[in-house]
Amino acid sequence: MSARTLTLVALSLVLGLGAAWMANNWLSAKLNATPDDNLQAVVVATVEIPFGQMVEAQQVTLVRMPKGTVPDDAFDSTEKVVGKIATFSMLRGDIVRGARLAEHLGGSTLASLIASDKRAVSVRVDDVVGVGGFLLPGNRVDVLATKKIGGNNSDAESKTILEDLRVLAVDQTASTDKTQPVVVRAVTLEMTPKEAEVLVKAMTEGKLQLALRNPLDDQKKPEQPAVAAVEKPVPAVVAPKPVVRRSGGVGGVTIIRGTEVNTVKAQL
Repeated sequence: MSARTLTLVALSLVLGLGAAWMANNWLSAKLNATPDDNLQAVVVATVEIPFGQMVEAQQVTLVRMPKGTVPDDAFDSTEKVVGKIATFSMLRGDIVRGARLAEHLGGSTLASLIASDKRAVSVRVDDVVGVGGFLLPGNRVDVLATKKIGGNNSDAESKTILEDLRVLAVDQTASTDKTQPVVVRAVTLEMTPKEAEVLVKAMTEGKLQLALRNPLDDQKKPEQPAVAAVEKPVPAVVAPKPVVRRSGGVGGVTIIRGTEVNTVKAQL
């Protein structure tokens, strides 16, 4: 074999190895390519997740969204949300956020729905007190108390003692999968310890009534400032001036003071 042939063979091998190396680098770059830096993985709900329900793996998925549209408390992995309790109802396609979830630390799911500074208190209700069966977990209500005053059983007064309380559960369910009115026997409300004391005291003094609030109504009744009683001025009593009449004849003078009439003899 001539030197020229050996040179061509060696050159072919070098070119072939170089092409293989370049092709390998190009393929590796494609396989290891990083996603667009402007996108971020976000966990969203694939089905409706009712209030008070534990999130399951088949209820969520990952989607990619522009970073500027992702909330700060969004999750980037489904493992981070599975097993948590939904504190708000979520619709299909909603971004799963940390503000809408609570850790399930054992026990009932209801305990996980209570805020760290709140308490859950159950109120016995009937079809009237329970707003005709239209109360559902997640609703907000006011509490009105009615008690008898005085010795007359027909006299009573009613006033709003608590406002804007969240309904945690009706009877023994904390889900909102029911849309028809349901007559329940107890409603569990979320409130502060001070509000719980007010409620328990009112339960022993009289009857309670729940008033269903519009979910968009976040206005509480302003407290009326105490107004000091102003005493009305007492009108001054002016004594009537005496009326003097001279009677005819010898020295007769009649003096009238109010309703008193006196006759005094005087030398004229």
